[in-house]
Amino acid sequence: MNQRILMKGNEVIAEAAVRAGCRHYFGYPITPQTEIMHYMAHRMIEAGGVMVQAESEVAAINMVYGAAAAGARVMTSSSSPGISLKQEGFSYIAGAELPAVVVNIVRSGPGLGGILPAQGDYFQATKGGGHGDYRNIVLAPASIQELYELTVDAFNLAERYRMLTMIFGDGTLGQMMEPVLFREEEPINRPDRPWAVTGTQGRREHNTVQSIYIEADDLEQVNLRLQAKYHEVAAQETRYETVGCDDAEIIVVAFGTCSRISRNVIRQAADEGIKVGLVRPITLWPFPEHILDQLSQKGHVRAFLDIELNSGQMLEDVRLAVNGRRPVHFLGRMGGNLPTQKEILEKIREIAGRS
Repeated sequence: MNQRILMKGNEVIAEAAVRAGCRHYFGYPITPQTEIMHYMAHRMIEAGGVMVQAESEVAAINMVYGAAAAGARVMTSSSSPGISLKQEGFSYIAGAELPAVVVNIVRSGPGLGGILPAQGDYFQATKGGGHGDYRNIVLAPASIQELYELTVDAFNLAERYRMLTMIFGDGTLGQMMEPVLFREEEPINRPDRPWAVTGTQGRREHNTVQSIYIEADDLEQVNLRLQAKYHEVAAQETRYETVGCDDAEIIVVAFGTCSRISRNVIRQAADEGIKVGLVRPITLWPFPEHILDQLSQKGHVRAFLDIELNSGQMLEDVRLAVNGRRPVHFLGRMGGNLPTQKEILEKIREIAGRS
């Protein structure tokens, strides 16, 4: 019988990747995600895979590009400043339509910042980061168990749509420990990869992996195809969780660590007669705008409260989804600080007129 194992979040990500069929990992150490690379250093040997500590984050993402072009399941991981260095590679991977998984265990910024948890990379992750019109699927776990589940999902989504998929965590999730239940075996059903650069053995035409198109009409057709794919992803893969929204007068919108803190506050507010619900985006892109749109038109909903570990980056997406039908309030902490349950409850009281 399966038993739960107490593990650190970063190590769970690495183990999940191996179980999902990842046999190529390229990375560079940076706190608070370095344990992913440490774990891969020995686990890849056991699994018959390859782990390389590259000379830089730029080198690591280009190694990912090469392995993905050959059809391999491949992953890299880093934390905020390191992810910034990988952005050009993200754009190239998008332009070449290659499947890859990237983990960002976010630390506080800007600049070198600090090693404490943050969500200040939301814009970078969901709006592009690199150059050109492209998107990445961005998954935001909120527990150690979900780190496992969503890491496995990330590889399947990356290959299904031939695009980069990001696990967007934070320093708290990466460093904390919780029990995790692994499946005995991950069913790995990989799609055919006729586009991969694997050698022809004289049986087919050569494949070419590229992102450069000199003719404007040719590049426009590539971009139109990419946009059609992104529309399909948005229609098919948008994920979210709702808690207590059926009769809530205030809807909290939070992801990752902030959503964990908010759950207890919902119960505390209920004890004071304030009905509060929670919408937790699981995909930061595609953003679950339709559920917020629907809730904003419910008569019982008076207001929304966005809670983040930044200055209000997801707030823009929440406001666009609500479209002015209800007021949208914000509570954020920065620099590695987390909002307390007391702070959130006081904000809810203020919105409800109970201050």
